[in-house]
Amino acid sequence: MINDDPYLWLEDVEGEAALAWVAERNAETEAALASGPGFGPLKERLLEVLDAPDRIPYVSRRGEFLYNFWRDAGHARGVWRRTTLDEYRTDAPRWEVLLDVDALAATEGTKWMWAGAQVRHPDHGRALVCLSRDGGDAVEVREFDLATRTFVEDGFQVAEAKTRIGWIDADTVFIGTDFGPGSLTESGYPRTVRRWRRGTPLEAADLVFEGEARDVAAGGRHDSTPGFERDFVVRSVDFHHSELYLVTSDASLVRIDVPDDATAYAHREHLIVNLKSDWLGHRAGSLLAFGFDRFLAGDRTPEVLFTPDARTALAGHAWTRHHLILKTMHDVSTRIEVLTPTPGSGWAREPLADVPALSTVTVVNTDPDVSDEFFLDVSGFLQPSTLYHGTIGGGTEILKQEPAHFDTAGLAVEQCFAVSEDGTRVPYFVIGPDHASTGPGPALLYGYGGFEVSLTPSYGAVTGRAWLERGGTYVIANIRGGGEYGPDWHRAALGADRARAFEDFAAVAADLVARGVTTPAMLGATGGSNGGLLMGAMVTRYPHLFGAIVARVPLLDMLRFHELLAGASWIAEYGDPDDQADREHLSELSPYHRLAAGEAYPPLLLTTSTRDDRVHPGHARKTAARLRELGHRVLLHENTGGGHGGAGDNEQSAHDNALTHTFLWHHLAQPAPPALG
Repeated sequence: MINDDPYLWLEDVEGEAALAWVAERNAETEAALASGPGFGPLKERLLEVLDAPDRIPYVSRRGEFLYNFWRDAGHARGVWRRTTLDEYRTDAPRWEVLLDVDALAATEGTKWMWAGAQVRHPDHGRALVCLSRDGGDAVEVREFDLATRTFVEDGFQVAEAKTRIGWIDADTVFIGTDFGPGSLTESGYPRTVRRWRRGTPLEAADLVFEGEARDVAAGGRHDSTPGFERDFVVRSVDFHHSELYLVTSDASLVRIDVPDDATAYAHREHLIVNLKSDWLGHRAGSLLAFGFDRFLAGDRTPEVLFTPDARTALAGHAWTRHHLILKTMHDVSTRIEVLTPTPGSGWAREPLADVPALSTVTVVNTDPDVSDEFFLDVSGFLQPSTLYHGTIGGGTEILKQEPAHFDTAGLAVEQCFAVSEDGTRVPYFVIGPDHASTGPGPALLYGYGGFEVSLTPSYGAVTGRAWLERGGTYVIANIRGGGEYGPDWHRAALGADRARAFEDFAAVAADLVARGVTTPAMLGATGGSNGGLLMGAMVTRYPHLFGAIVARVPLLDMLRFHELLAGASWIAEYGDPDDQADREHLSELSPYHRLAAGEAYPPLLLTTSTRDDRVHPGHARKTAARLRELGHRVLLHENTGGGHGGAGDNEQSAHDNALTHTFLWHHLAQPAPPALG
């Protein structure tokens, strides 16, 4: 029974006894992993690449300026800065520093971390800056003057909470925050949307919308597109279902009547709808465009912008002033094209750029109200990023190129397919040496498998230095639960079917052995958050397939996840432990409740953060305690800061990555001495 859990006391995040226990576990992990002669040099090499001054400083255009947030050796917490396009084209742009977070943290004695900023549109004179205390999702909001580079005295300010805020005009914002009892959902997010006017008390903000306590969240958004100014409210009923409302001039709400599992938004004269289920004769995964005013009047005749097939899915889209850039995936490799609405003739389409095989292209930024400018980033597993700038219908230039940060000599990339237990073909990428000539070697398998998140090719300098350069093979599994093949690929592993994601991952592990890439003793696995649940499943269901496992900020107690921090927001993904019909499969899925004595589990490293206010650190803590009680090999590392990302700065990230790769290399590349048990 859940009430018999002897380790509930470890859910007291900052309780004295819990933190003392965590300190003991941290000391054990540091002694086991960080005391050897190779740890320091590995950490330094990882920190060097994280702090590298020749990384690409990615930007977002806001008016005449390009904005960037940057961390390096001299700015551990980072600086928010801006420059012009002409300066950005140079090898050493001159940046105007707007906010130095290190200096702010030192002045105020608070471990502030950057959590983003919303620059007011269209004048770009002010910003709403979000600051996180040591990496948590909860933020403090402050209004910032971009001309004077100072916080606005008596401006918009909101105390720490999981706030949603956005500009309406120079003196008004939409705000959802903690207004006291009843103002938050059971997931800990805002339940109300209010209109807050400058100079008035926050508690006097006008109520625009109020959701239900069991909803995930509510939020308001102002569309400031010139000539199309509109206000909207979104009610997130659960993680995968929402309702969109237009706020009329008399403050009434008009429901945008699309399926509640679809994603919909207005852009100029269009209503864009991305389907997650079949509707109006169109397949799930399709992208449709309606005339916004005609739709409100009852017209349900769309232009079809994209239709998926068995191997091709929508991967994203972005607007320029006159065009839509459409990104798709075919067997997890991306393609990109331009769609142009032509009155009376539908939408014309043509390729935007050629993308190398087994690569990913990302639309970094556009300026949809002003121009047809775009910034594109192209990278692959062994191909450092190249940032392009161009104008649709005009030329394209290379703005920045990331240098190589690890040696790729002798390495290759291959896409393979495993066959899962039910016969489904599961794609995966293998990055490493030619095993036909080298024979089996250490391999590390990564997966996620949830929330329709797709894992696509990208350049990973840390993995390159910590794993590939040392002779290891890195593998990414595109298992069900993700979005690699659209909504159906995700839906196949929802709720009671979550085990299909586990079966897919195990099938990839077995296929790697069958192909001679590795052996079970030399195969490791890693994943974080929902991927940490996946790792828990590998430990308890398929221990014979792996030589070591690392689970980062993991979700592991599937009978109490909904009572811990933001856990209630994931009920739509996993099921409701308070519903007896769901509780049965959740009991079966829960790694924490499947742990038993006498099993031959692989060595396990669990990492988490005291400041993770999304996935409760109690998941990792309790699992470590239970495994210790049962006599199994387990180590726990818990950062005091860092939030759900696990690390608060580059030094902390380098340290954590050095710990995990030291652990994995020790167990997978050589016999492990008893001391690491």
